[in-house]
Amino acid sequence: MTAAFPSPEAFRDECRAFLEARYPRRADVAQPFRWGEGSDAVGLFEEADPSEEAAQLTAVKEWRRALWDAGLAWISGPAAFGGRELPGPYQQIFDREARGFEVAGNGMLTISLGMIAPTIVAHGTAGAKDRYLAALQRADLVACQLFSEPGAGSDLASVSTRARRDGDGWRITGQKVWTSGAQYSDIGEVLCRTSDDGRHRNLTAFVLDMRAPGVEVRPLRQMTGGAAFNEVFFDDAWVPDDDRLGEVGGGWRVAITTLSNERAAIGGDGFGGAGLLNFDRYRQMAEVFGKGDDPVVRQRLADLLVHQRVANYTRRRAADARRAGHAPGPEASIGKLALAQQFQRIGDFVGLVLGPKLVADTGEWGTYAWAGLLQSTPGYRIGGGTDEVMRNIVAERVLGLPKEPGAAGR
Repeated sequence: MTAAFPSPEAFRDECRAFLEARYPRRADVAQPFRWGEGSDAVGLFEEADPSEEAAQLTAVKEWRRALWDAGLAWISGPAAFGGRELPGPYQQIFDREARGFEVAGNGMLTISLGMIAPTIVAHGTAGAKDRYLAALQRADLVACQLFSEPGAGSDLASVSTRARRDGDGWRITGQKVWTSGAQYSDIGEVLCRTSDDGRHRNLTAFVLDMRAPGVEVRPLRQMTGGAAFNEVFFDDAWVPDDDRLGEVGGGWRVAITTLSNERAAIGGDGFGGAGLLNFDRYRQMAEVFGKGDDPVVRQRLADLLVHQRVANYTRRRAADARRAGHAPGPEASIGKLALAQQFQRIGDFVGLVLGPKLVADTGEWGTYAWAGLLQSTPGYRIGGGTDEVMRNIVAERVLGLPKEPGAAGR
């Protein structure tokens, strides 16, 4: 017998009561963007210094634990692991209410909640689900993704990190790279080679303790000055077999689950409002710097607006499907591709309008602040699958085109 759901109105009242009792309302939630007001900081990748990062993580954990205690941490999740098992639209109700309050949000937990938790739900052992799912939702544990290697990025099936049997567990040796959040993660999903049988049949995935002996995390310094990514080394790091995800040799299927959720998360609804996808920001930029009547600039503005609408509708459609309980499909790849291309257009537009103002910090609002963004936008076309990989997915799964030459034999 299925328990009755609360009505959407009753659930909205529940969410609002929770938020109003604990958090101040955002003064700027309904305010239009105005050039020159507030912070001019823009960026795609978080690059906080260690003390700021620690403070942010503490705030996020407090937020998640408050949600958990109120029964709002995993609104659509299975009841056996602390979820409410409510339909996807109920999560949308909560999200809309939360936007009006000054809350920490889930930004630092995108990988934990959007990628690793769904993979454990789909492929984890009963023990792994008991150990990790509730802890991830409460933020008692933070997770990272350990896939890419120096010699295996887009060609993920070429990973060389090895896992070999050792009693009732496995010993892992190798290296991963471009790992976001490894410096503060407690566990990681690691993809390893466990045999030499075929490219896709010799991979196995595990949940790994990031504090285990034999695991070393090293930050990667970027040209922006920050270190949002890491390389991770494994020297006979041990993982129990009960923390294996899926079957031995079934790691490719597990990886596809994670990657599909990653593309949905990357192409998700997190850049709107007064942020990077706010069209008024670029219209006002052109006017402030005297280029509002330039025909080339006006054409670029029109392109930005049209493609912004396309990106918005695509990612919202993917988000709606995900909240309704559907596994991420090709629309996640379309959304990720559309957003990556839009960020490239934004970078080109900003360079066209600001010109030399980008390269020297004169203190003028809204100028040099864009330099870091322009340096990081190419990374968005690579992380989570390159544009070329996304196009192949769309071509094969949506348009029904034949596979890329040579792919069938891999």
